[in-house]
Amino acid sequence: MNSQVFPWLLIAASVVAEVAGTIALRFADGFTRPLPSVAVFLLYGAAIWLMSLAARHLEVGLAYAVWAGRGTALTALVGMLYFNEPAHAVRLLGFAFIVIGVVTLNVSAR
Repeated sequence: MNSQVFPWLLIAASVVAEVAGTIALRFADGFTRPLPSVAVFLLYGAAIWLMSLAARHLEVGLAYAVWAGRGTALTALVGMLYFNEPAHAVRLLGFAFIVIGVVTLNVSAR
């Protein structure tokens, strides 16, 4: 596999694990429900581990910004689509700022 692509795949997997952990957090009910609570710790642990592997190959500031931005946007999107959280203009503008920020950091790293 291309050594330039692999770290980005690690970040993508890390984002998926982090978002899944955040969704599990919603169902953990203050860590009173055992299965979702264990899932939170396992998924967040996997997210951090995968991110640490990606950070070996990428600038840590860029890797973290992409990870945090994508995780935030995807979590908010899941909230809107599956948990009936509001999708108003200000929230959508926030998505646009996240995308612009991540793209800007990516371009500036090259």
